[in-house]
Amino acid sequence: MLLFVGLGNPGIKYVNNRHNIGFMTVDEIILRHNFPAPKMKFNGALYEGKIGSQKIFILKPLTFMNLSGKSVSEVTNFFKIPSKNVFVFYDELDLDVGKIKFKTGGGNAGHNGLRSIDQFIDNNYNKIRVGIGHPGDKNKVTGHVLGDFYKEDKLWLEPLLRAVGKAAIKLVSGNGVLFLNEIGLLLKPNEKKEIK
Repeated sequence: MLLFVGLGNPGIKYVNNRHNIGFMTVDEIILRHNFPAPKMKFNGALYEGKIGSQKIFILKPLTFMNLSGKSVSEVTNFFKIPSKNVFVFYDELDLDVGKIKFKTGGGNAGHNGLRSIDQFIDNNYNKIRVGIGHPGDKNKVTGHVLGDFYKEDKLWLEPLLRAVGKAAIKLVSGNGVLFLNEIGLLLKPNEKKEIK
């Protein structure tokens, strides 16, 4: 049993924020793999379904970013899901736009959602970092993170989200390298096919 977690802030005003790219990625997985409507419990929206033959829970914490760990810990404790089976999708400032990285364990690089999860469970979960780029000035970071994506961002954002949704099947084996490789193939430059 695996738990995929998308980090973001609830509410219509935050829907298109860069900080909500974690919500956007799991929304695409939910859509592509036909997960039924969520149950509103554990301080979040909890989806239950399958990817391949693997049972998967997908959680969108509704606690706001800084308390994401509360919701995550409630789900992991109730279903006895070890941290090694938790996969967290979130925005990464220090990664170029459209880039995606996978790592297990390690620090939280000051990300408030991860910091909260670290406090409530531990830091041995899997992290899927989705690049939103840095504004180049630390004084502009808050406005950048909590700002909406630009219209032109759709050119890289939509194909990336579709690729993540399609490649999610590679995560059920826990293999982040296969997952990243699949995304790379799907987004290969000069590829004429559209990701469907």
